[in-house]
Amino acid sequence: MFDSITLYHLELYWWFIVSLLGGLFVFMSFIQGGQTLLYTLGKTEDERDLIINSLGRKWELSFTTLVMFGGAIFAAFPLFYSVSFGGAYFVWMAILFCFIIQAVSYEYRKKPNNFFGHRFYETLLFINGSLGIFLIGVALATLYTGGNFMVNEMNLSHWTKSSYGLEALLSPFNLAFGVMLLALSRILGVLYFYNNLDEEHIELRILQTLKNNSLIFLALFLWVVGMMLFQEGYNYDEMTKVVNVESMKILHNFLAYPILMLTLLMGVSMLLYGLYRALNQKQKDAIWYVGIGTILAITTLLFVLGVNHTAFYPSLADLQSSLTIENSSGSYYTLSVMSVVSLLVPVVFGYIFMVWRSMDKTKMSIDEVKSDPHHY
Repeated sequence: MFDSITLYHLELYWWFIVSLLGGLFVFMSFIQGGQTLLYTLGKTEDERDLIINSLGRKWELSFTTLVMFGGAIFAAFPLFYSVSFGGAYFVWMAILFCFIIQAVSYEYRKKPNNFFGHRFYETLLFINGSLGIFLIGVALATLYTGGNFMVNEMNLSHWTKSSYGLEALLSPFNLAFGVMLLALSRILGVLYFYNNLDEEHIELRILQTLKNNSLIFLALFLWVVGMMLFQEGYNYDEMTKVVNVESMKILHNFLAYPILMLTLLMGVSMLLYGLYRALNQKQKDAIWYVGIGTILAITTLLFVLGVNHTAFYPSLADLQSSLTIENSSGSYYTLSVMSVVSLLVPVVFGYIFMVWRSMDKTKMSIDEVKSDPHHY
């Protein structure tokens, strides 16, 4: 089956899988975005109960997608996993902590005799939705701006800064990327509620919240993408593997692969159409247009980093330590076996879709939450 498939083909395939999982996670971040809107959209206890329980049905999906994203990196690109997750230690531990408190909050918010009170756990949900997504955005942005690491001849790496990843917060590009991702998650959260909830008072607040976050997102998106296209990138020689700085590398990648440019434009167009559909036409299915557009755009922006002999994780300490899909991947045997297993992934997503559709056949109301003795 794999006789005509080279290791490079497998590396490209798995970089696409990683990129797709990244895009799916950003879509699923509507859960985190929704958590940051608890007091913006919910002005009474009943309304906040409704919002929490709407998200509570699906909160595991975003965490599961994040785990799959990390697992795919670990299996397909182990050197990248060890450099990023092991080197930028403080950033990833902060992200992990943000997701641990999410699980605790959903389980204990409405427990009888709650020692801390429900507002304490609602604060934790806000931290997960805001700080957690912001830091993930910062971590993803370092794929464009680089990290302070070195890799020796035995593929052993070490971080050269004692701040272990926190220095990424000093980059304006990284900060803008993080805030942009947070604004996008809030947009997705608002649109999810618009489609999922049956509560007139919340609906009245939704469109203004959507408008405010859309303006922030679009301004940052234009700036971030402009910086991506026109800033310096890193190219490696196909034969010698020597890494060099190349002006406007990402733009050159898009020009070399017009299909990626078309996919990005398609994703952005669907996202903008979804916003127009919600804001101007008051259509509640806008979440699907914005969601699919988000997946296409984020997947493309990640995938373009691995093509055309690009160093997708530049080293700021030693340019030749920069990571590429070739020098950071697993073996041919590992990637080929995993590729067979990956064919089952559509079955899993098909099951998730069926369960989702079953849960959302009817819009959720306050009366439904009150009648459920096991609500969050």
